[in-house]
Amino acid sequence: MACCTHKDVVFEANANGWVPSGSRTALSQHQEHLARLPAAGLGHGHKPSGGYVLASDRDDEKDGLCQAITPGVLKRRVTYRVAGWISVAAAEEEIGHPVRVSIRLGDGACVVVDGGAVWAEPGRWAEIKGAFRLRESPRSAAVAHVHGAPAGVDVKLMDLGIIATDRKARFSYLKDKTDKVRKRDVVVKLGGAAGASVRVVQLDNGFPLGSCINGEVIQNPAFVDFFTNHLDWAVFENELKWYWTEAQRGQLNYGDADRLLDFCDRAGKPVRGHCIFWAVDGAVQQWIKDIGGDRDQLMAVVQDRIRGLLGRYAGRFPHYDVNNEMLHGRFFRDRLGDDVAALMFREAARLDPGAALFVNDYNVECANDPNATPEKYIDLVRQLQRGGAQVGGIGLQGHVSNPVGEVICDALDKLAATDLPVWITELDVGEPDVALRADDLEVVLREAYAHPAVQGVVFWGFMQGHMWRQDAALVNADGTVNDAGQRFIDLRREWTSNARGRLDSDGQFMFRGFHGTYVAQVTTPTGTKMLKAFTVEKGDAALVLDMDT
Repeated sequence: MACCTHKDVVFEANANGWVPSGSRTALSQHQEHLARLPAAGLGHGHKPSGGYVLASDRDDEKDGLCQAITPGVLKRRVTYRVAGWISVAAAEEEIGHPVRVSIRLGDGACVVVDGGAVWAEPGRWAEIKGAFRLRESPRSAAVAHVHGAPAGVDVKLMDLGIIATDRKARFSYLKDKTDKVRKRDVVVKLGGAAGASVRVVQLDNGFPLGSCINGEVIQNPAFVDFFTNHLDWAVFENELKWYWTEAQRGQLNYGDADRLLDFCDRAGKPVRGHCIFWAVDGAVQQWIKDIGGDRDQLMAVVQDRIRGLLGRYAGRFPHYDVNNEMLHGRFFRDRLGDDVAALMFREAARLDPGAALFVNDYNVECANDPNATPEKYIDLVRQLQRGGAQVGGIGLQGHVSNPVGEVICDALDKLAATDLPVWITELDVGEPDVALRADDLEVVLREAYAHPAVQGVVFWGFMQGHMWRQDAALVNADGTVNDAGQRFIDLRREWTSNARGRLDSDGQFMFRGFHGTYVAQVTTPTGTKMLKAFTVEKGDAALVLDMDT
């Protein structure tokens, strides 16, 4: 992993510089036993010191520790990451608690910027890995504020720092990583044809990129043009969701989904199935809520939904998000028991065994949501698997702002331990300044493309006026491509391999190409042309393309 240099660290907390926030909060300094220290992580590129500050006698969630940041240190438009280690003092219940780092700006701390959050557990050190960016440079001293745990919970803090990201250095590192992860040596071979000219053209990249669509945008020629020319997959924004297909009980509407499927079939675009269920209360239609505590009746409509949707579309959707956002909602589990989540997966697998069944959630890659840590996501997957669920993939929604590559990579590394494919399923990068948006988009796409666990990225729209987040567009309302959209196109071009040359004395021509589909043309000195299509897939050994066979 590319580590920061000391010059990138703009703020390192002084153990003596912390002051309490809260009328009764008391601070004290301590030394952790070496055996209990975490391994070095994102932090500052070195091992934790062991020295920590304990905030005790806290009366409120806002109580904790504060330390001033020297005026002029934090600059506008620079992306910073917050790094350090946090724990909470052991309590009788031995449960974890959220702890947050905020950056308070201005006299009276009138502006508070989220610097990250972590789920801290007694007896264990958790690494905080948040990020932030300022719209304007602070006119007075900013303050780092550590808080968030419930009143009465003691908070421990070790080695907090704020680091200015070096995106150019990170991108250079990722290009080398990408070469190893997404490329393979290819040998074009033709006996007795030394000196023949070779031309290789890549037709498609093996890494899918897609977008959500809806019934309105497919009527927009500019949208359709960008979608068909630059994107490979689709997902329906709303048209497959239960509240859309059955807004009133028994009144089914699959016509909108059918029309979108027909559009994708004509365009040759596979479609993700989003979603069979949605776990968040606010996304559940009223008639389902009105069933109330009648468990049998609720289970019956859940079974009807699975049978109706997958019975109709079996074989049409390569992926399904089965029960969306289970880290943030428990509607069905609270009423039908925790086992219902695995049951949904089991039934979906029975009805459409060819579909990969995904979990799907937000904030997991951002390190700003204690309810959506990679560790909690992995625990959810393991619980489903213990219940017999055939979990086929992990979806990261990717609704991000001021992303930091090292933070994203850390989450991907942890999720990769499940041995499940990861997709970024709903990517939109929110930033009003379109030049910064382009840089932010590049951060996410390069991290995804360079990571071996990631198998695809799907945007949550791309056109101004037709997106959930309006400051994330790649294409303006008039159809012109903005800076962010051009950056995306440039990356797709960078990740395309075309090669020219001649067969050597052994009748071979070698190049290193990105995974995907190709066509090779060999023209002999006598003018004979030979054409062959082939696919470059993942592999350590060189792929030999014998033009004779």
